Amino acid sequence: MELIDQSLGQLARRIPGATRLFDAHHLDFCCGGNKTLRTAAAAAGVDAAPIVEELRQLAGRSGTTSERDWQDAEAAELVDHVLTRYHAVHREQLPELIRLARKVEQVHGERADCPHGLAEQLSVMAQELESHMRKEEDILFPMIVRGHGAMARAPISVMRMEHDDHGVALRAVEQLTGGITTPAGACTTWRALYTGLRTFREDLMAHIHTENNILFERFAPAAVH
Repeated sequence: MELIDQSLGQLARRIPGATRLFDAHHLDFCCGGNKTLRTAAAAAGVDAAPIVEELRQLAGRSGTTSERDWQDAEAAELVDHVLTRYHAVHREQLPELIRLARKVEQVHGERADCPHGLAEQLSVMAQELESHMRKEEDILFPMIVRGHGAMARAPISVMRMEHDDHGVALRAVEQLTGGITTPAGACTTWRALYTGLRTFREDLMAHIHTENNILFERFAPAAVH
């Protein structure tokens, strides 16, 4: 099958570096991973041809990557990776980001480019993400680890829908921060906040991609369109 007719999720699984390429072209590979490259590019108004060429180059260099290919990992190992690399990390990231956002809003509230409402948005995200992760830790992941993943289609469907909600919340953060672009004259706290936000964004997108396109695909494949 031609690269352009494969789903973003399939390409992201197979080609190291594809996720960064898709992100650079504003193609949603995590929540919209079941869309083909052709469909996603058309919807975004992006020319797919140069993306296909870059994917070919990345595929040709895949033998030199140091990234772990989680596609072939055992389900229990993949679950442990998600818990340690993403769940634990998000629980460290968000309280600090909320603290920094509150400080920036308190000190620089008079500036037009101050991210008003960011602390509240992050607080809501933290609550929703914590609830989501608890469901996975208490219900879905134990099913998978015990070898009952084939019976988990219903909870997987719920988790995918909540991932979509996380994607919407992340876009709201981007809107409040001008694409998480540090403004001129920003103080050290403001710069630290946006650096942390960019890292959190990358981690959350990688988190959703790992679950939607790798772990969940094993037990409840999404229809490609």
